[in-house]
Amino acid sequence: MLCPACAHPASRVIDSRPAENGTAIRRRRVCESCEHRFSTYERVVVSTVVRKRDGSTQPFDSVKLRRGVESALADRPVAPGAVDAMLEEIEAWARAQPGPVATEALGTHVLERLRSLDEIASLRFASVYKDFRDVGDFERELAELEASMQTPEP
Repeated sequence: MLCPACAHPASRVIDSRPAENGTAIRRRRVCESCEHRFSTYERVVVSTVVRKRDGSTQPFDSVKLRRGVESALADRPVAPGAVDAMLEEIEAWARAQPGPVATEALGTHVLERLRSLDEIASLRFASVYKDFRDVGDFERELAELEASMQTPEP
């Protein structure tokens, strides 16, 4: 850890304590050269991997997910807090999956959450995610949406 004051590579820890509700550790350090004191934080970085339809893998991209969901929700009457909560739930679900998350499973999970938030947004998302080619694709998705709204959830 380089000292932010003099860039000396050696420092020692003088205090450690939990931070951010236990999700990080704050370490108070002192530079062994200039004795400047500074804090560092250790956090767990979870690396969720997504398996694409072609079999390739890539890191889970929460920015890409947000962009897709916000695009589907454009001009829809949905509270911003609801979108953030939904995205956090989807990300937590993806992190909890063992091994790489298939894009099909991720897309289906997003569609389910969007259906409960806004039906029009779910149709918009489905049109891109399922690569609709014609009006018949919209009609089938709408029929599926209507059927799911009729069926009581367990």
